[in-house]
Amino acid sequence: MIGPSILNADLSILRDECTNLLESGADYLHLDVMDGHFVPNLTFGHPVVKCLRSHIKDAFFDMHMMVDQPEKWIKDMHESGATQFTFHLEATEQPEECIRKIKETGMKVGLGIKPKTPVENLLPFINDIDMALIMTVEPGKGGQAFMDDMMPKVKFLRDKFQYLNIEVDGGVGPANINICADNGANMIVAGTSIIKSSNRKETINLLKKAVHDSINSRLVSQ
Repeated sequence: MIGPSILNADLSILRDECTNLLESGADYLHLDVMDGHFVPNLTFGHPVVKCLRSHIKDAFFDMHMMVDQPEKWIKDMHESGATQFTFHLEATEQPEECIRKIKETGMKVGLGIKPKTPVENLLPFINDIDMALIMTVEPGKGGQAFMDDMMPKVKFLRDKFQYLNIEVDGGVGPANINICADNGANMIVAGTSIIKSSNRKETINLLKKAVHDSINSRLVSQ
């Protein structure tokens, strides 16, 4: 599944950008929310999400919550139309409580870790989440270089959890999609590589094919 990040889209025409990405074959939309505390940058909050949802009824909105105390954002994001609430393990002292509150709303739960956080820290929560996010850049700014040394984390999770949704986010594009997919990532966040592409549909199809081919290869080898 391919989820373009709208971080580098033209925010002045965000509805049109999102519609174009979906029409170009995107499986979901990845919306980066930054609070200026957990990460230094500041983007948008639930009013923008609510506005987008009023125009884009059926799309899967994966909210990447790069915010401190994410539990304080759950209610507003749910009421604004978020589909999945993905928060960072490093951002809260109460991850279990945060997961519980997200589930109570009916939203799906994503749990992410920064590059310096050991992947083993996710293990106590795996059975209670819908997706694990492995950051392949430091969160908070688009256009960074892909960190291929994060791939052992992806492989570690895939080897242990065959059916877990594993997302990678940061610097992902045609040049490195194969290493992501071959190590087990099945949800691909791609920002710059799609948004700035001269042919978004072609780029999304290329990324999607790499993921599908890798999944099929693993199934055959079992």
